[in-house]
Amino acid sequence: MILPIALGVFLILSFLSKLSESDKETIVNSFKSANYWWVLLSLFLGILSHLSRAYRWEFMLNPIGYHPKMSNLVFMVLVSYLVNLIIPRAGEVARATAIKKYENIPIDKALGTIVAERIADVSILLFILGIAFLVQAEFLLKSGLFNPVQSIITLSILGVVGIGFILLIRKSKHLIAQKIKTFLLGILEGLQSILKMKSKWAFIFHTIFIWLMYVLMFYVVTFALPETSNLPFGAIITGFVVGGLSMAITNGGLGVYPVFVASALILYGVDENPAKAFGWIMWTSQTLMILVFGGLSFLLLPMLNKAK
Repeated sequence: MILPIALGVFLILSFLSKLSESDKETIVNSFKSANYWWVLLSLFLGILSHLSRAYRWEFMLNPIGYHPKMSNLVFMVLVSYLVNLIIPRAGEVARATAIKKYENIPIDKALGTIVAERIADVSILLFILGIAFLVQAEFLLKSGLFNPVQSIITLSILGVVGIGFILLIRKSKHLIAQKIKTFLLGILEGLQSILKMKSKWAFIFHTIFIWLMYVLMFYVVTFALPETSNLPFGAIITGFVVGGLSMAITNGGLGVYPVFVASALILYGVDENPAKAFGWIMWTSQTLMILVFGGLSFLLLPMLNKAK
């Protein structure tokens, strides 16, 4: 937890130290002259994606016999994003823990539905990555952000280790192994909810809608600055993908997201300082949205569920 945050802070300080006074003035002027109505539209699209994610989650919980309050699902989704800013990927565990506390849904089954969600999301992300490679393969490969060979090797190793672990758990009679087995079976039941649901087409629609909102969040902010208002489709999709990949390096892309996005936009002829300003405006607005709405959800969730 500390290392990613420390890395993000270091990158921000490094970024600032390399700016000349002229660079700082240009970036500050970009912030001052930006049209923040486009930024507000981006935030609205972001909220729509979060609401859609909560609604989609209900589709997965219903087939396994649970009917939680929609307001709770919304708050839990927003809290999970807030937790991810502090501890990467811990938001999913926080979401499963919260739904156990307030809706009495077993953590293992809740995690299973969340994993199933992630599988659906990864499918869309792979599709977007495919488009990005088609329009800008050379940049992504040269940047080192994606190495096909290393990715295949890593996935193969993880697959072998995972299969070995499952076989070991299945054969072992140890009490701890049996508890792990029970937990994994609960996750499997949650995963199977995607096959049992009656609203498959609605689930698919919301999955596509969520990612469409993500892309549009990025796209509409390009109109906030004159220098980025006429970017081609290749720049939009490449900037979106590169920015998304940067989120895995530090907490919420702290210190990394603006630099990566700026690098992508510079490739398409955007001046360096406006490109950096765009990256910082994009990252700051998204982070503030999560802090505000995630924080409110963190406070409201227990208040509206006092009986529980």
